[in-house]
Amino acid sequence: MKRDAEENQPPEREDRPKAKTLRPRLNVGPRGGEERPRRSGFAAKAPRDGGFRTKFEAKADRNEKPQKSPRKAAKPEPKVEAKGGQKTLERVLSKAGMGSRTEARSWVHGGRVKVNGKTVENPDMWIDFDRDKIEFDGAPLAAKDKLYILLYKPAGYLTTYKDPEGRKTVYDLLTELPSFVGTVGRLDEDSSGLLILSNDNQFAERLTNPDYHVPKTYLVKCSKLISDESIEALRKGVELNDGPTKPAEVVRVRDQGTKTFLEITLREGRNRQVRRMIEAIGSKVLKLVRTRIGNVAIGDLACGKWRKLTAPEIASLNPKRGRA
Repeated sequence: MKRDAEENQPPEREDRPKAKTLRPRLNVGPRGGEERPRRSGFAAKAPRDGGFRTKFEAKADRNEKPQKSPRKAAKPEPKVEAKGGQKTLERVLSKAGMGSRTEARSWVHGGRVKVNGKTVENPDMWIDFDRDKIEFDGAPLAAKDKLYILLYKPAGYLTTYKDPEGRKTVYDLLTELPSFVGTVGRLDEDSSGLLILSNDNQFAERLTNPDYHVPKTYLVKCSKLISDESIEALRKGVELNDGPTKPAEVVRVRDQGTKTFLEITLREGRNRQVRRMIEAIGSKVLKLVRTRIGNVAIGDLACGKWRKLTAPEIASLNPKRGRA
């Protein structure tokens, strides 16, 4: 019976395929190698701790920059402050009548200047003119004779020595001067009137320092009629973006059509102050002429011309500190 049962069993086929062991599909990498199996929602690369991270965490890891060891903050160099009577080298050269401060800096960088027998290339070096010996091109530096120039500046000229755009400057109007003179104060390009130039450093600082209260008077043409209330506001002081203005002397010269002409006298010198004051009361400046500096008036000086200040005029422009 057993033998009959075995004979009745179907014969085994040698060509029957054997069962395959399922293995995860491997992906071929860009260089021909195999990558690790991917799992949905997980990064292909396992973290160092053996677990898995989401693909967003893995992307963040790839974008993370390696941390650098913190550097020790460099100690700031101590600032060297000027002592009484000291000026920078480039300013000393300019005030001595040699040229503009820009030119002086180029001379120092070019090795043309010596201080106490040593060539220096730092134009910001502090100098005591009474103690230090300065040489320019091998010759001792000596201050030029002091000059005091009064110029009637026309509109359309810049108050600077040279303009990189080639526009006209007040120095185009100065001819036959024996030495360089610097501007004492400024007038913007659209304004005209009196401008003083000098190579006397102390004189220039006193004239531009508001502590000395040197008055400057302007004739102003406004773009509309100005009310008495607005004029009173100018007298008391108006609020500007850099603070309120000090009290000013304001006189209505005349009303002509829809325009008002004002005479304004200030004892402070902010940038474009008169124009900003007029804008603060809702108008604009159509024309501005500086007619007087201290007791020095335009007089018969023609526009675009200059003359030397007289000795009495120079003395009147050297007030004591605090005098109103």
